[in-house]
Amino acid sequence: MKILFAPSEAKSLGGEQKEMRFCFDIEREPLLKAYDALVKNGSPSQLHALFGTKEPVAVDIFNSPVKKAVQRYRGVAYKYLDYDSLDRDAKEYIDGSLIIFSNLFGMLCANDLIPFYKLKQGAKIGDIDVAKYYKERLENIKFDEDILDLRAGYYEKFYKPKFCIKFKFLKDGKVVSHWAKAYRGKVARQLAKRGVKDFKELGKIDFEGLELVEVLQKKDYELWIFEVKE
Repeated sequence: MKILFAPSEAKSLGGEQKEMRFCFDIEREPLLKAYDALVKNGSPSQLHALFGTKEPVAVDIFNSPVKKAVQRYRGVAYKYLDYDSLDRDAKEYIDGSLIIFSNLFGMLCANDLIPFYKLKQGAKIGDIDVAKYYKERLENIKFDEDILDLRAGYYEKFYKPKFCIKFKFLKDGKVVSHWAKAYRGKVARQLAKRGVKDFKELGKIDFEGLELVEVLQKKDYELWIFEVKE
């Protein structure tokens, strides 16, 4: 089973002095070069729009250490996934199953090697609309496995599977934001620890802290609605 996942604004620094590595053969170079040029030559207002902050940011994607994408991102979902504490089998599951949608690099496998970067969600790189750029390059990618889509809705602009299951999280009957991110990480962690392979196995899991209250059938996806019990 493939698990579609969003990136995070928070990222860790450091890594190893190796080259970037990607499992999906996507044309990234024009966008990455445009980003690099803008970072090095952009005006303060352009950099503010690019990074989403007026604070100076040191970014050099072509000459920086790299690390696994799943370890580069440090947002709420990744903290609750807690990849580093998983055992070897669970890590291998995440490496092979978790697909991360980066605002800069597009579709990534969890074990792809990427440098530190900063890019505000929705920001253009010069004249390039990033979501449109990657949508055109990802639309023909197909998976033979079942797909669980745990992304925020924004990343459907990059890639939309023909059919998937989505999760929605409620607290006291209301849609939650922070808890949604936390439970996306918790769900991914539980799937990794159990090695879930398909929808059939997914349906047998009693997720910790969650109660499945409704399943809605949509045209191109199935929506599982959970109530947060913590």
